Amino acid sequence: MDGLNRNRHQVIGIKQTIRLEWMQKTAYLLLAGLDANTIRQELHGFLADRKGNGAEGKRSDQTRIFVVSNLMKIWISPDPELIPFRDAQLSFLRENPSMALAVHWGMISAVYPFWFNLARQTGRLLALQDQVTQTQIINRLKEQYGDRTTIGREGQRVIRSFVAWGALKDSKAKGCYEKAAPVCIAEPNLAILMLESALLATPEAKAALGLLLNNPAFFPFQLPVMSGDLASQRSPRIELVRYGLDDELLALK
Repeated sequence: MDGLNRNRHQVIGIKQTIRLEWMQKTAYLLLAGLDANTIRQELHGFLADRKGNGAEGKRSDQTRIFVVSNLMKIWISPDPELIPFRDAQLSFLRENPSMALAVHWGMISAVYPFWFNLARQTGRLLALQDQVTQTQIINRLKEQYGDRTTIGREGQRVIRSFVAWGALKDSKAKGCYEKAAPVCIAEPNLAILMLESALLATPEAKAALGLLLNNPAFFPFQLPVMSGDLASQRSPRIELVRYGLDDELLALK
């Protein structure tokens, strides 16, 4: 995919816990036809007395600015190469509001691959054990991003976001989490959008279909079995670039 913004794959970007209902609010303001400035104002008002843990209470201007900036970047003004994907996600959300969790998961993964990569490390660990600790996840991330102090801080906020979204559950031990029951994705078009989000979150913008469908970053979901032909036929942005006896490779056009 020409013109892919490589910087997206290097930055962390998420500076505060992002709650699912805030993502939903942002998307619905966009679906209502409001312009970016109005949406920004609406979000500032909406978040003025909402904290990241879901409790009501005054939050500082600085943290609210961070959250509004993230929400605007995800849904209202993503990088130009993400706009066709964003529009497809919005269209799907309008018709299928009950599937919002997967739609928002795909959108935030594409805009902030750090979310996707943290989810991937979490899913890998959960495939090996029933519980996972914050320290284990962060240590895996540092192997990928380097031992930056921001990795631990921002990583913790993304993990808390996973809990707020219902993807992880707090265990009795502090800083230790359990997997929630996965959400079954039965709608092929939604599954294809999720595969596209994974391609957008991957610097190479291509991957084997089997690895995409079983990507540990989708640990909160259960994706259906499908062919590469179906994905490329239903999405104008995905192509099947190699077809072997057992190996199908999908790539962004």
